[in-house]
Amino acid sequence: MIVTDLTYVRVANRWAYVCLIIDLFNREIIIGLSAGWHKTAKLVKEAIQSIPYALIKVKLFHSDCGKEFDNALFDEMLEAFGITRSLSQAGCPHDNAIAESIYKAFELEFINQETSHSLEELTLKTKDYVHWWNHRRIHGSLSYQTPMTKRAIV
Repeated sequence: MIVTDLTYVRVANRWAYVCLIIDLFNREIIIGLSAGWHKTAKLVKEAIQSIPYALIKVKLFHSDCGKEFDNALFDEMLEAFGITRSLSQAGCPHDNAIAESIYKAFELEFINQETSHSLEELTLKTKDYVHWWNHRRIHGSLSYQTPMTKRAIV
């Protein structure tokens, strides 16, 4: 099962949005990410399309019920790969708690520490952070292992 959400980041004098795709199995931020100027279904679609493995392996996709996740473009893409969609209930933040927790860490450990002057720079720095998160950062919920160590054990 994979989950996602969006967050905003200051880039120069504008707001940009970042979409990360997270694997619930090991809290890995899958190298499926996108950054853009608009909070749209296209941004989410680009993140999903950047996942480096076959999407037919994905069975369930969970997100909040924002319009960027609940629309025809997104429906078509999920249907094409046989992925079942799960949407959070309106007003129920606990439905997407792991994604919210990882995004909070992303904001504290990355966004608040870095300055980006372009969307390209933000994307490159985000990829570096994701690599660090997956290969170096230990997680208490994973018995103090990294996401990639957890994946290798199973």
